[in-house]
Amino acid sequence: MGGRKRAAGIVASIAGGVAELCPDDGRPGRWTLLVDGYPQSAVDLTDPRSLDFEYMRCIASVIDAMAAPAAPMSVLHLGGGALTLPRYVAATRPGSAQRVVELDASLIEFVRRELPLPRGADIRVRAADARAVVETTAPARFDLLIADVYQGARVPAHLTSVEFLSSAARVLRPDGLYVANLADGNGLAFVRSEVASLRTVFPSVVLLAEPAVLRGRRFGNVILVAAAVAGRIPSAALARAAAGDPFPARLVEGDDLDHLVASAKPVTDATAVASPPPPSDLFG
Repeated sequence: MGGRKRAAGIVASIAGGVAELCPDDGRPGRWTLLVDGYPQSAVDLTDPRSLDFEYMRCIASVIDAMAAPAAPMSVLHLGGGALTLPRYVAATRPGSAQRVVELDASLIEFVRRELPLPRGADIRVRAADARAVVETTAPARFDLLIADVYQGARVPAHLTSVEFLSSAARVLRPDGLYVANLADGNGLAFVRSEVASLRTVFPSVVLLAEPAVLRGRRFGNVILVAAAVAGRIPSAALARAAAGDPFPARLVEGDDLDHLVASAKPVTDATAVASPPPPSDLFG
């Protein structure tokens, strides 16, 4: 599976299609990973704390606020990409134990060869199905579980159901947090059902998204944060970080989240569907 260098970047055939790492000509050390033309993640090898994608900055705000600064934590990442968030955790919380699950072994090989992980970081990457790993992981092992799994540009159905979310809750410590990166558009039907599903498992759930996405005016990322302990989610800190981002987002919780979810029902393995595909012109 060797990658070949070309003007646009480094290209390789992977099990999931074609992966490309595109360099940023103006910023040495910055790379964007695309799979079949869809941007998956971006990484800055010179400063892993610098995050280009707004949804990753949103997740990073959870990482920053959920524990004392620099305190190490145990993190399970579902979805690998360019390993941007594991690098972020390693840089901001040295000594953290991190496990990454990525279905495509050839993608892992490509990324690790071209964008090596920092030395000394406890980041172990495993090629496997995310749900299968979660279901076989010991209880109460992780402080944080980040679900950012896409096949092409869609979240797989089997990672959206109440059954899956129950397994995810089981591997978290009592004060742990579950974070999911979803994508949705007009009406937010997928996101609304996912919030309803999360609420059957976790007593506390908040949502973060740009106002235009919340109003259904454009397709975009939605971050969900859930906890088993009421008051555990650092809502005030997350709201401040979201409002101060270059692409400001809104935090939705409580009655406002009730209104958003409305009559949406939880999904089970029998009814779950993949997230909607993005518009064909979303990435130009």
